[in-house]
Amino acid sequence: MNNITKESLTKLKKQYQPGTRVRLIEMDDPYSNLIPGDEGIVSYVDDIGTIHIKWDKGSSLGIVFGVDKCLIIEQ
Repeated sequence: MNNITKESLTKLKKQYQPGTRVRLIEMDDPYSNLIPGDEGIVSYVDDIGTIHIKWDKGSSLGIVFGVDKCLIIEQ
């Protein structure tokens, strides 16, 4: 389990609000069909810092705090 401070979680939830559009930079999941450059819309951030995203490809995999990376492309 990833450790996230309360302050970091608050910042993450403020930054990645539902409806925020993001682009995948890196994902450490060998079973995912997502590739860098794929885009989607944030659904929510959970209490362990996973950014849940509805990807344009139809997937709904989350970005794991401290492991995967995405970039906000519009808010």
